Amino acid sequence: MRLVRRVFPKNPDFFDLLRAQSKGAVASLELLVEFMESDGDPDFGARVKDNEIAASAMKEASMNALNAAFSTPMDREELYRAISSLHRLTTYARTTVREMEVLRVAPDAHTIRMASLLLEGARALDEGYGKLEHETAMAEGLADRARISERRVEKEYRKALAELFDPAEDVRRLESLDGPTGPAAYAMVMDVFKRREVYRHLSNAGDRVARAGDTLHDIVVKLV
Repeated sequence: MRLVRRVFPKNPDFFDLLRAQSKGAVASLELLVEFMESDGDPDFGARVKDNEIAASAMKEASMNALNAAFSTPMDREELYRAISSLHRLTTYARTTVREMEVLRVAPDAHTIRMASLLLEGARALDEGYGKLEHETAMAEGLADRARISERRVEKEYRKALAELFDPAEDVRRLESLDGPTGPAAYAMVMDVFKRREVYRHLSNAGDRVARAGDTLHDIVVKLV
């Protein structure tokens, strides 16, 4: 029996591994929303980064288990895609915080809204992976919900850009200033471009949610 166990090691529960990874993504995005709602509280930012470190360790352990497994309940490639796509959500949460810190961009209504929509998508993925093993067909609708959240993030992104590049608003702000407006105008221009980078980063995170939804959809199609 010892020889059998060495040649055919016990497989880990990959459904549990996926659920753990999806819960890690939800936790990161919950912290990201709190970071936004707290006006960029450094404590929440630090917690986002710490959670990503824990998620990275979980991803590495999952990949090692996948590489060592004799058999898997689904295609290895699909498992790899699922683990990686879920981990990318935690990575984007961390890099969003880091980018806002480096650029010195404070959260606003648009960043709060986009982060909240990303969280909705992650929660849909988490619920979907929770149903994957025993209620497989039901996970398909949750994959769709995750992809819908990406479209809503993109809609908010376009709205944010429309407001950001509204020249009439900039003129009104400059007219309200006393004294030389040159330095203030320069600061406004710089803020516009820095804020656009943050918006774009959150929009790209939405794309990652959609890709994770696509991966869940592909797994469901092959398991049903």
